[in-house]
Amino acid sequence: MKEYSTKDIRNVVLLGATKSGKTTMAESILYVGKVIDRKGTIEDKNTTSDYEEIEKLNQRSVYATPVYAEFAGCKVNVIDAPGSDDFCGGAFSAFKVCENGILVVNAQQGVEVGTDIFARYASKANLPLVIAVNQLDADKADWEMVQNSLKESFGGKLVTIQFPTSTGSGFDGFIDVLTMKYYHFTDDKGTREDLEIPAEYADEAELYRGLLMEKAAEYDDTLMEKFFDAGELSEDEIRDGLRIGIAAGECYPIFCVSAKKNIGVKRLLEFTTRVSQKPSCDETGPASLFIYKNSVEKNLGEVSFFKVMSGVVTTGVEFEDAASGNKERFSAIYAVAGQKKEQVNAIHAGDFGCVVKLKNGKSSTTLSALGSGLNYGKIEFPAPKYRCAIKAKVQQDEQKLGDALKKIASQDPTVIVEYSRELRQTILSGNGEQHINVVKWRLNNEFGLDVELFAPKVPYRETITKVATAQYRHKKQSGGAGQFGEVHLLVCPAEGPLNTKFNIDGKETVLNVKTSESADLDWGGKLEFYNCVVGGAIDLSFMPAILKGIKERMVEGPLTGSYARDIRVFVYDGKMHPVDSKEIAFIIAGRNAFKEAFRNAGPKILEPIYNVEVMTPAEYQGAVMSDLQNRRGILGDLGADKGFSILKARVPLAELYRYSTTLSSLTSGSASFTMEFSDYQPVPGDVQAKLLADYAASEQEED
Repeated sequence: MKEYSTKDIRNVVLLGATKSGKTTMAESILYVGKVIDRKGTIEDKNTTSDYEEIEKLNQRSVYATPVYAEFAGCKVNVIDAPGSDDFCGGAFSAFKVCENGILVVNAQQGVEVGTDIFARYASKANLPLVIAVNQLDADKADWEMVQNSLKESFGGKLVTIQFPTSTGSGFDGFIDVLTMKYYHFTDDKGTREDLEIPAEYADEAELYRGLLMEKAAEYDDTLMEKFFDAGELSEDEIRDGLRIGIAAGECYPIFCVSAKKNIGVKRLLEFTTRVSQKPSCDETGPASLFIYKNSVEKNLGEVSFFKVMSGVVTTGVEFEDAASGNKERFSAIYAVAGQKKEQVNAIHAGDFGCVVKLKNGKSSTTLSALGSGLNYGKIEFPAPKYRCAIKAKVQQDEQKLGDALKKIASQDPTVIVEYSRELRQTILSGNGEQHINVVKWRLNNEFGLDVELFAPKVPYRETITKVATAQYRHKKQSGGAGQFGEVHLLVCPAEGPLNTKFNIDGKETVLNVKTSESADLDWGGKLEFYNCVVGGAIDLSFMPAILKGIKERMVEGPLTGSYARDIRVFVYDGKMHPVDSKEIAFIIAGRNAFKEAFRNAGPKILEPIYNVEVMTPAEYQGAVMSDLQNRRGILGDLGADKGFSILKARVPLAELYRYSTTLSSLTSGSASFTMEFSDYQPVPGDVQAKLLADYAASEQEED
């Protein structure tokens, strides 16, 4: 293929709900752009972009796949992003490298929750959008319904470029009010007749044309002045105005499409090449690129997909990752159309390509010319919404499982794997249960591992609510040197101003602080430690040992083995032996004195609370609210946005396992949610009693 300069490149991501027809749209773009000479179908499992085995099995996109079309002297790179929010990571990767988006809307459904979700994501990423109403040839296509749902979601920012002359099986053309032509299609291959607008549509076309010119004039003072003076704008002037409005996120042009029959796809590409944003890349600068995706392909091994951010990338040149110092040399570079890869000599700034078998070519990596120091940051993904514990069913496979999960996470950064020392579990997190099930499928089928997924333990915390004292003597004599250490200490909650006046053994006592130490704990909260020993009862050199013993006990709290936090400890007395007192003796004495005092200080278990926000159609609002309350959720603000109810609640993490699955069931898959850690709060009394009983039972089993 030919080389394209930056000004002749357009980068577009296809967004939309599941079943909106994005993959079929990508296939039609490839066909119109003459990259393929025969279109594949989802049903036949032979599309160019959905080529992974899991995608063929499920007949839906799981990964974001780059393809391209050569059209009207331009190269249009297109990323076909999955339509399920469970696989939204692909869209976020595309946001990093694409300057434009096409939001595909199903003409049978109008704006769905998935449509709205990806439109919101695009808006937050400041990605300009045009809207392609697809499947207008379907029996249940309803243009009026689609228009109403779009208005509800996008309001006055919509502008109609095209409207159909019919819908359903008879859909064979549309009126384009930018070119003021009637485009009629004579077959399913996209054969197009450019005709005059029929008389019966002339008035409607003039109405939309006037609205289009008015909208285009809004974004440029010169165009506005001309429109007021002459009442007319030329095609190119309308395009100029729309280009400004679309880029600012203030204008959403609407197009008519049947990707299945190739109706409207060529016209959409024409608009894309003439109006959409060009890459803002420096073609004359030092060569640099950003890797936005990784995959492993059977015949190639690991493939790194990139966008050239500046200069020209050629083979044989050495690049470096300025962040790590790692160096890479490309033996070959390729243009990408799904599984099809074509070796090329050079790729210019703004264009897409891929390279195979890099040593360190992971997603979100910048590679640039030696010494240039360029770095384009990282892709920012949304926080995971589903977490579970995972283990190999065969204990001997645990190491293999760890290696496999590491590979999967490197290819899909929205898969998060961490071993929790606190919970003693491997925790697998993702965007939803479907997302995690794909990981499980890959482990089973690609790595030959049989695994078990189950509810993760909850990272509870332990603390105290009142003052308590305790003392502990550790004395050990076993023939040789002995061990002796005695510690008297007081504990209280680490809150409010420091108070050193306490009732100890029935006497009002003021503790005189000699030394102190305060630490923010790795797991949250703090520990304050005060040495108040007088008269040399315990030598100052043993204080670090006492503190060490206390910290050891806080790592495994006395109630449930969870981390303890937010505690003040005052060591006010004790004893030592001139010969037998050793560090280990005071570690043990400090640990056990703290444990006893903790149990007598009104101990309380704390649980993690998450802020949950649900976006649901209003008809399901009651069911969603009831379910949140059943999960011990405390309902907060209730709002509305573009036809959807917005529910906010504070919900314990312990009650959120598989919430995404339940929510989907309650709302027929039409709701979405986000969750974010808020804080720790005391568990109710009945919950604490059960947790204590469960912990006691587990300890007995271990014994």
